[in-house]
Amino acid sequence: MKLAFASAAVAAALLATAGAAQAQTPDVAWNVAVTSDYVFRGFSQTDEEPALQGGVDLTFDSGFYAGAWASNVDFGDDTDAEVDLYGGFRTEAGGFALDFGAIAYLYVNAPDLTDEYDYVEFKAAASRAVGPVTLGGAVYYSPDFFGLDGNATYVEANASFTPAPKWTVNGAVGYQYLDVNEDYGSWNAGVAYAITDNIVLDGRYFGSDIDSPLSDDRAVATVKFLF
Repeated sequence: MKLAFASAAVAAALLATAGAAQAQTPDVAWNVAVTSDYVFRGFSQTDEEPALQGGVDLTFDSGFYAGAWASNVDFGDDTDAEVDLYGGFRTEAGGFALDFGAIAYLYVNAPDLTDEYDYVEFKAAASRAVGPVTLGGAVYYSPDFFGLDGNATYVEANASFTPAPKWTVNGAVGYQYLDVNEDYGSWNAGVAYAITDNIVLDGRYFGSDIDSPLSDDRAVATVKFLF
């Protein structure tokens, strides 16, 4: 049920993107990353082990976009990888950058459980740049979340600062609301350095207020290649 809903929701977003972008040639960007730990909203998705990740993004002049991203995961079962499919629309209003979209999180070789892993989220985000500082916020809503949880909402506030060319300092604070499992907060802060236009190093510290071995505070190092 979750897989069908997730696929239908993201397919609708991608079809809207494709329909609105007819006769346009998109900008295509690829990325590949190696990270010491894949952390998502405070939790390690790889049992505290490294991950190889990659994705592709299509961006149209009209503001529509679509993409796909994948990473290995380790949940202690047969699940091998996470594949995200997403689409949406970016625009500006009143000096704010706005982003509306849908994301489907799909899991390869996930166990056949009553409460499936696959789910979809709808996203609304806004940000504003003031000199070298950008402040933003986002809300993600899922009507049928990962595992046992049904309705789930994640809210986030984020900020980034460019103190010098090639350097970016950024961070985010978020709160995950769940209807079965315990609600919790998480945060991250880090520094990124662009070695070249195509290679970026990122050092980041993650934390959360939930007591779990996979959500303990941790430092993560990532190298990302952009094409």
